[in-house]
Amino acid sequence: MELLLSRTYFKGGTNGKISYQGRLICESIELPWRNNKRNISCIPEGRYLLIKRQHMKHGLQLALSIVPNREAILIHPANFALRELQGCIAPVSKCTGEGEGNYSRIALERLQALVYPVLDAGEKVFLVITSVK
Repeated sequence: MELLLSRTYFKGGTNGKISYQGRLICESIELPWRNNKRNISCIPEGRYLLIKRQHMKHGLQLALSIVPNREAILIHPANFALRELQGCIAPVSKCTGEGEGNYSRIALERLQALVYPVLDAGEKVFLVITSVK
């Protein structure tokens, strides 16, 4: 399975759309691009393997495996990238501003409902991150 995260970069945050086979699953928010610096930047564009990971704060989450010069990049709920994220990706139901969105938990549940059964079946899931051209 391959999901596509198509991003638009802004000074106040990065907004995106996560889709599968051309169908929108949810939108997303991230920190602005700041040269992949830990805790203050979104991660580089690329193709990442998604895995399940147990996180103390957020419980069972999706994580991105093997992110260059980064670790513990999760997909978890947040509505304000600059206040709530440290390099992770937050699914949101709708972007409402630069790096801001709403109903993040609902969007995360929608994404997990799609991805978890595939992972549980032993299949691989990739997230391909690109920018809007």
